[in-house]
Parts: sequence; structure tokens; C-alpha cells
Amino acid sequence: MSNYNTLVTKVQELNDISKAVQLLQWDRETNMPKNGNAERIQQMATLTKISHQMGTSDEFGTLIESASAELNGIDPNSTEARLIRIVKRNYKRARVFPEEFVRRRTVISGEAQAAWTEARAQNDFAKFLPHLEKIIGLSQEMVTYLDEGADEQYDTLLNLYEEGMKSADVRTMFNAVKAETVPLLQAIQERGTPIDTALLHKNFPVDMQMKFAHYISRQVGYDLERGHIGTVTHPFASSFSRNDARITSRWYGDFINPGLFGTLHESGHAMYEQGTAAELSRTPLARGASMGLHESQSRTIENIIGRSLGFWREHYPALQQTFPDLAEHSVEEFYRAINHVHPSLIRVEADELTYNFHIILRFEIEQAMLSGALAAKDLPEMWNAKMEELLGLVPPNDTQGCLQDVHWSRPMFGYFPTYALGNLYGAQFYEAIQEQNPAAIEDLNAGKPEQYVEWLRENIHSVGSKFTPSEIVMNATGKPLSHEPFIRYVTNKFTEIYEL
Repeated sequence: MSNYNTLVTKVQELNDISKAVQLLQWDRETNMPKNGNAERIQQMATLTKISHQMGTSDEFGTLIESASAELNGIDPNSTEARLIRIVKRNYKRARVFPEEFVRRRTVISGEAQAAWTEARAQNDFAKFLPHLEKIIGLSQEMVTYLDEGADEQYDTLLNLYEEGMKSADVRTMFNAVKAETVPLLQAIQERGTPIDTALLHKNFPVDMQMKFAHYISRQVGYDLERGHIGTVTHPFASSFSRNDARITSRWYGDFINPGLFGTLHESGHAMYEQGTAAELSRTPLARGASMGLHESQSRTIENIIGRSLGFWREHYPALQQTFPDLAEHSVEEFYRAINHVHPSLIRVEADELTYNFHIILRFEIEQAMLSGALAAKDLPEMWNAKMEELLGLVPPNDTQGCLQDVHWSRPMFGYFPTYALGNLYGAQFYEAIQEQNPAAIEDLNAGKPEQYVEWLRENIHSVGSKFTPSEIVMNATGKPLSHEPFIRYVTNKFTEIYEL
């Protein structure tokens, strides 16, 4: 057996352990009894320790170098060369973390997530505070271990989720988005044609929402023969292989938006994983290239496709049949209601235009906590101040404020910017499809997203993380990532909806 083939076998074994940890995590958040958390933390910590030992051993490093030398001169864009690149990167990163730190991080995260769930339910920030302080310490410690020569401290953590992205670039794009969308928001508020959203708050039995979720997810291309829809407090998607990509959602009996569009959102994530090429299976290449690109797929399915008029002209009759309370409302009324622009407290329920403000808030707060400029105890005060500044709202409690997201319990500092980057990627892909295959847009306007999704599968999904995010966006669109397509997209869409 060649050194490369031996390396692939080891990589696949490491992948299997990683997926087993993810499966334990998925079960913990969906099915596990509450009292099982302590043992589950230890189970996950043990597997994480084993994986870390295997993935950082001197023998594994020697094998990587031997396989790399064996492939010397191979096409740098080949699957083999790209796998070596990713494995080398991951090995280098993993080697810097002491085994004690890896285990401690798993334990602290597990305890923090349980504390966050309780604190959020009871609106008691004090219960989460000591855990948040530990999480901040862990994040600061990670930066010292990684020490990748970043321009800014935050770059090191951002790079874990969006390879090659710099905080300065994010800041520039976010500032431009803020500067150019605030006037649009003001115009909508001052002279936009009013939209009645009462039809979204009717009687929507949860069991029927679940049934419709299975229907609508299939319509956008989510393969439920290789998927599953569960119920949780905070929706997420998990992929254990291209043939087992699961999603979760949450439901409100008197509000259809969270369950319906949460399902579409998470379907986009799962479709990305389902669409990776079979040849990449059980390797680090068989996943999204970055969280920003991942978010671009979920936001595309949720918003660009899922909130389009053409899509609902095709599927609104089925929605009306499922929920008779909608019978008296036209598809145009429904379309305008689901695209209503209104600053809100909850990120996952924010409209397409103001969503980015929620991310800018978190981006700025994360940097402040990481640098030490903001103490954990002062998070609620800072959160509320920035909410008022960016959205003109002050949360009435911490459950609807700084406790609403699970991310900081995991810990996932550096992750939040990718949500807004996903909006920018998605809009740029939309423009590229318009230019490269106008028929796909015509079909979408007729309620048929198949050609649109096929373009995504060919240009984004199938390559997994074989290429870097910047390479993927350049290959797909011919241009580097920019905020401008997003500005054009929301300006055209909401100018029409609000008759500005």
C-alpha cells in the first residue's frame, strides 16, 4: 500500500471518530435525557482525546510528509494534493493544543451549554456568567496556542471558520453594508407601503407544521432519504456523511415563520453536505469549505428561493390546504408578509434586510470580549446598548438579548461574522447565475428552483472544501467576494415590495 493510501485510511478513521462525537452532540441536543449530560460530556471528551492523540502523533506527521513526498509534482488542484493540504493544515493546528487543553475545552463547553440552556429558559444571566468567563479564557488561550501571525487577535479565530478572511476585510464590508442599508431601512419605515403580517400569526398546529416541513424541504432539494428533521430549542444542522445530513427546527403554534423558514434554512445547510462529491467521502474535503459558504447555501434556500414570489405561487396552494386559516389570503399578501422588514430582537427571526445588523453587533462584542475591553459581566449592558444603536430596540430581558444564541457556550468565537458573509456570498452567486444561466432565474420565478440548485451543486456543493473559499467564489463568479451584489439584491427586492 502506498504512503498516500495509508494516509487516507488514517484520515478516514479520524473522520469516523469526529463524526461519532458529532452524533453524540446531536443526540444530546435532540433526544438525550437531561440527567445524561454529565456522562455524555465524558464520552465526548474521551473520543475527542483519542482523536487528538491519533491526529497529533509523530507517526501521523511522518506519514503526512511521506505521502506528500510521494505525490511531489502532482497537479496542485487534484483531490490528492488538496487533501494533503487540508491534512497538513489540520495537523499543524491540532499539534499546538496540549491534550489537557483539548479535554478541558470539551468539558467546559459541555457544562457551559447545559448552563446556557437553563439560564436562557429562566432568564438568568448570572447562571451563565461563570461559564462565559471560562469560555472567554479558552478562546484567548486558543489564540496564544495558534499564534498564526495574524494582523489582529480576532483573525486567528475567524480563520478557523472562514479561511483566509481578515477582520479588517470583514469590518470594511460590514461598514459598507451598514452605510448602504440604513438609508433603505429608513425609506421603508418612512414611506414604504404598509404590510400586514397578521396572517402569519394564526392557528398553525405544530403537527401540521412538521408535516408541511417535510413537504417543502423536498421541494427545494433536501433528500429526506438521506436526511431527518428533528425538534430543538436552537435549530441546527449536522452531517455525519453525505448520506446522513440531519436538520432540526422549532415550532410555534401561532406563528408560522420560525418553523417554516427555519426548516428551509437548515435544509440549505444539509443540501450542501449531501451535494459533496462521493469521492470526497470520509475525508475533511467532504464538507463545506467555510461557514460563510455554508451560510450562503442556507440563506439562499431560506431567502433567495424560499421567500421568492415565484416559489410561493407554486406552493402556496399546498400551504393553504394544510392551514385553512390562510384560505382568505392571497399569495401576494403572503409574499409581502414573509418579506416584512421590521427591526426585531431575535437574530434567527430577523428579516432579510436587518439580519446583518444582528451579526455586526455580535462581531463587535466578540472582539471586545476577546481583547478584554469588555468584561463578561458587562455583556448584557453592552448588548442592549448596541441593539438600541443598530436596531433601535432594547431587549426587555436577557433571554431575548445576550442569551438568545448557543454559540458562545461551545465555544465558537469567530463564527458569527460568517452568517453575514453568507448573505454576501449568496447574493454574489445569485448575480452569477443570472449572468451564466438566465433560464435558471426564469424557472425560479415560475416556482421551479431545480436549475438554480443544480448550479449550486455543480459550483459549490460538489467541490466540498477541496478549494479555499476565495478560490470557490472566484471560480464560480469570476470575482472576489464583495458586498455590492447584496446591496443591489436587497435594494431591488425591497424597493419593489414596498413600492418606494
